[in-house]
Amino acid sequence: MTKKRACVIVLGDVGRSPRMQYHALSLAKEEYDVDVVGYSGSSPYSDVLFSSRISFHFMKQPPVFSYILPKFISYFLKVIWQTCFLAWILLWIPKPNFYLVQNPPSVPTLPICWLISRLRRSQLIIDWHNYGYTIMGLVIGPNHILTRISYHIEALFGRFANLNFCVTKAMSYDLQQNWGVRAITLYDRPAEIFQPVSLPEKHELFLKLGKDYHEFSSSRPDDTLLTERFADGQVRLREDRPGLLISSTSWTEDEDFSILLDALDEYELNRSVNSSDYPPLMCVITGKGPLKSYYSNIIQAKQWQHVEICTPWLEPEDYPKLIASADLGVCLHTSSSGFDLPMKVVDMFGCGLPVCAVGYNCLDELITDKENGMIFKTAGDLADQLLNWFHGFPRDNEENRQFYRQNLKVYQNLRWHEEWRKIVLPHLPSTN
Repeated sequence: MTKKRACVIVLGDVGRSPRMQYHALSLAKEEYDVDVVGYSGSSPYSDVLFSSRISFHFMKQPPVFSYILPKFISYFLKVIWQTCFLAWILLWIPKPNFYLVQNPPSVPTLPICWLISRLRRSQLIIDWHNYGYTIMGLVIGPNHILTRISYHIEALFGRFANLNFCVTKAMSYDLQQNWGVRAITLYDRPAEIFQPVSLPEKHELFLKLGKDYHEFSSSRPDDTLLTERFADGQVRLREDRPGLLISSTSWTEDEDFSILLDALDEYELNRSVNSSDYPPLMCVITGKGPLKSYYSNIIQAKQWQHVEICTPWLEPEDYPKLIASADLGVCLHTSSSGFDLPMKVVDMFGCGLPVCAVGYNCLDELITDKENGMIFKTAGDLADQLLNWFHGFPRDNEENRQFYRQNLKVYQNLRWHEEWRKIVLPHLPSTN
């Protein structure tokens, strides 16, 4: 049998592309040697980073041409830069059985990967996370020439690919109807790292975070804002702890954080009037992206007395633990296309954390309203959900909170690699 080799391509920060990391890890588990091509930045998961079968090939970031040149010209130069470095690496690494490419971004990834796959007589597989042209349309407008070029590139090379996967049934249907692209639906599932954690694990995480972020710390060195350790070594949740709300974001245009901030304004007002009915809230927002500084300035201007926002930087292994330690998650992802699902909700469900999520076209493929999560449309809707969830916290209304957590147990049994082996593995090119 010929040695099995695959190339996984992310024209972005590999560490911020969990689905492609999971692809690489699953391929390695199935005895493929895997070359991962992309940009460095955030650290990948340790299982991926230290796998003996996975090699990383990082591209050099393009210069920021927009400082000195018009946007159209700087975009063109950026594409030329990426084309040269991507083509060089793909020609230099050992020939794979197939190239597995994340889309978006589409330009120049899809044309270059198709060309190299033909030159090297390998197969091209596209994993559709969203549509590149819809994301581009949010930034420069849906009728801009670059948006239209991206649209036609995706349509053309989607049909040229040997195999296509996508993240929802709605996207699979849309690809088939509009472009004649047949794509197999591979739902995102939580990796094994996203699991519930014990109370001592929560305590140790809060102690660790408290060293850098005062929001988690306590005046007593062996306690935290949310947990306490007694002389016998037992750890307990504090009765006077705040509710812990968590949201993960890439700080981009398809997430309107003003919805969350407006909802927290309303929570602050209700807590001021009815302090015995509602706990203080600590809202932890993780992630980085282009709009973070914009919203950070808005947050700093708030004069809240009962709501506090913390935006920590987390090590990859601490992120799942923090999710599992929270009381409720919030997702503001709206999808530029209306056909993808938020990975952050998948991760939260894996940890057994119920979620409030803004509603859109295909979200019902993941969230069943008032069963495993709550769907909202406006800031007022979200505020009502927060007030209902945390009313009487931590003791009163616990039966309602447990109802949601119990409904997530079925979802927690669904894991990435098992789904991947069932859906992806049978379709991969034969190596005989």
